[in-house]
Amino acid sequence: MMVRRLLRWVVAGVLGLMAVSVAWVLLYRVAPVPATPLMLIRAAGGSGLDREWRPLSAVSPHLVRAVIASEDTAFCRHGGFDWDAIQSALEENEDGASLKGGSTISQQTAKNAFLWPDRTWIRKGAEAWFTLLVETLWTKRRILEVYLNIVEWDDGVYGAEAAARHHFRKPAAALTRREAALLAVVLPSPRSWSPSSPGPYVARRAGIIDRRMALVERDGLADCALR
Repeated sequence: MMVRRLLRWVVAGVLGLMAVSVAWVLLYRVAPVPATPLMLIRAAGGSGLDREWRPLSAVSPHLVRAVIASEDTAFCRHGGFDWDAIQSALEENEDGASLKGGSTISQQTAKNAFLWPDRTWIRKGAEAWFTLLVETLWTKRRILEVYLNIVEWDDGVYGAEAAARHHFRKPAAALTRREAALLAVVLPSPRSWSPSSPGPYVARRAGIIDRRMALVERDGLADCALR
């Protein structure tokens, strides 16, 4: 009897959490994300919080193509997960010491918008659930719009608008192709690399991303977000 009651409570709790998560994702389908867990953690540590929400129409198409070229060229084609990249990442982490690689823009959006920064299996499981939700309940355009408004681009600097003004003294809509490539390059380590004062590695990588952007445009790999 006690076991049945406990099981009912567990099932009710899981269903309740699922319902709350669905409602949360539906809210962010139309409403700007007010803050993310990472923003709050960084702000509590004294980093500040510089951000300004912008619709995707107010962000340079160069940045859209640059981010797709740098982070996830299959963004418009996959359902949230790049299985080849995930397999490669799992093979590199067979010892179970850490989890790295394989994240699509959809996964990064789910992680940044809804979850705490961590690298455990529990967090990765929650990330997979929220990725399924955003892929099901949002458009690809909305996923990229949210991503570009919440991603970190320097200590305490979040989103394309704040990043463009912080690094290049201009709005996100006015970013040039080169500036967009530089911003995309530093995303893996935005507090260590600078798009406005690039070292040799960042400058070289920006050139590679610039060439990839041409392919993204030619093959329509960003059309799901730009049309």
